[in-house]
Amino acid sequence: MRSVLITGANSYIGTNVERWLLKEPDKYHVETLDMKDPNWVNFDFSKFDVVFHVAGIAHSTPKKSEKDLYYRVNTQLTIETAKIAKEAGVKQFIFMSSMIVYSSKERVITKDTKPNPDNFYGDSKLQAEIGLNKLSDKTFKIVVLRPPMIYGPNSKGNFPRLMSFARKSFIFPNFKNKRSMLYIDNLSNSIKYLIDNEVEGLFFPQNSEYMCTSEIVRMSAKLINKRIWFTRIFNPIIYLTRGLISIVNKMFSDSYYDVNMSEELIKLNIVTNSDSINKVFIK
Repeated sequence: MRSVLITGANSYIGTNVERWLLKEPDKYHVETLDMKDPNWVNFDFSKFDVVFHVAGIAHSTPKKSEKDLYYRVNTQLTIETAKIAKEAGVKQFIFMSSMIVYSSKERVITKDTKPNPDNFYGDSKLQAEIGLNKLSDKTFKIVVLRPPMIYGPNSKGNFPRLMSFARKSFIFPNFKNKRSMLYIDNLSNSIKYLIDNEVEGLFFPQNSEYMCTSEIVRMSAKLINKRIWFTRIFNPIIYLTRGLISIVNKMFSDSYYDVNMSEELIKLNIVTNSDSINKVFIK
């Protein structure tokens, strides 16, 4: 039996991974740790084989006043947790980093693309990665995940906003773009694989197929028999403004990983794009 500690109680990702692992209660023992409680430093890590660290704060456009907080939580807390885990004899530390360590100007990310975060949110994640890699050795394996947008039932962020468009709008841009995205069950199954095989290294989980914003809205509308007029009339405006206006950039820009970077984990995906829309929209 593998004993797994999820650091970050009640997080969306942590809760879903816990649920996924506990489908096999004879194979996994899972506990969660509330990192907001200052007494977490006194917690006994020694009984765990794996720490899955999801504690952190995330916002793609953070306020400048929060800069110190981001580095304190996303960087310092991560490294401190890993040090305590290593000293306690934990064998594997899995860290949820983010695609945000790359510049938003990068349309396609390959194995040769260098991290270049736009802001201190992305840099706080990158600095945590750097600190963790210094702790890696034969007895303490570090896994870093740089996922794209994660979505699923009851998730937060831009994906639910698209669902809202599909429910309320009668017109939407017919604009072709490509985005890497990651359904929560596909992520959870990848985490299970990483734990089972005691791997280490840098990974780029994503769905098997890229997504297109207009296709997400189209598929969602179809599920509720909602008629939406998809038009290219807005496309010139999108082309002109997606590099200037944040919300337009997030919705309509290209932002994807070269599929070859994710080959190992893509094989583990169990939910297709269309099925994932169904699971999210008809929850």
